[in-house]
Amino acid sequence: VQLQASGGGLVQAGGSLRLSCAASGGTFRSYSVGWFRQAPGKEREFVAGVSWSGGITYYGDSVKGRFTISRDSAKNTVYLQMNSLNPEDTAVYYCAASKLATRNSYGYDFWGQGTLVTVSS
Repeated sequence: VQLQASGGGLVQAGGSLRLSCAASGGTFRSYSVGWFRQAPGKEREFVAGVSWSGGITYYGDSVKGRFTISRDSAKNTVYLQMNSLNPEDTAVYYCAASKLATRNSYGYDFWGQGTLVTVSS
């Protein structure tokens, strides 16, 4: 499975962005997908995840109520809608695929290349 993350950019605080994770190869539909982020000097942080069916979603505490993850199986794409962004959301965002529905990055088998989100104050 190959993953391509896109949609990052510069946005003002309070604004919104939608990230996309497009998959190719393999049996993507059988994988759960997670979004992680890593800010400079910080550890990688779980952001959101969606089950292979799309029926179960789960979020990190810092983004609950602001971010929404979804998947379009027909397009082999997972989205992360990010609203009410603040400067603390600035990071490189990665999507990853796993056979497990997990918040642990070690449980993910395939990773995209990352897309940078910068939120200005």
